[in-house]
Amino acid sequence: MARRVFYSFHYKPDSQRAAQVRNIGSIEGNESATDNDWETVTKGGDATIKKWIADQMNYRTCTVVLVGSNTANRKWINHEIVKSWDENMGVVGIHIHGLKNLDSETSSKGKNPFEYLTHVNSGKRLSSIVKCYDPGGRTSREKYDWISKYLADAIEEAIDIRRNN
Repeated sequence: MARRVFYSFHYKPDSQRAAQVRNIGSIEGNESATDNDWETVTKGGDATIKKWIADQMNYRTCTVVLVGSNTANRKWINHEIVKSWDENMGVVGIHIHGLKNLDSETSSKGKNPFEYLTHVNSGKRLSSIVKCYDPGGRTSREKYDWISKYLADAIEEAIDIRRNN
């Protein structure tokens, strides 16, 4: 049975890279918002954005944070991570800087988004609990293959980590 996951990513710069991961097929993810959908949601303000996120997370077991060059410490990424954790979902990060966009460009590696959040009970940074993977390989294809091969395992591990913390 494929897991149902919520994908969290910085929309504008990383939507094409995120689409590659979402289309791998071994994991059932939330529906992708189109540019028009996302503009409509963001025009509604914070309450509308929070509701949209909550609706997208409904019935998901894990959040996969697709980490691009500017993903870390963004307001809505942080919100999605905290909400996922608070709702006992698994949380895992996958760096996507090595994947090419439609213009065949890669981006620089972003910071670990879990470095900016603190685990409420222990006071530790969430990065000491939640894993954030940097896919192996030198080329976009090799990184994609790594993600394709290990994504399901990373999700299962994240669910186990959350269950035990």
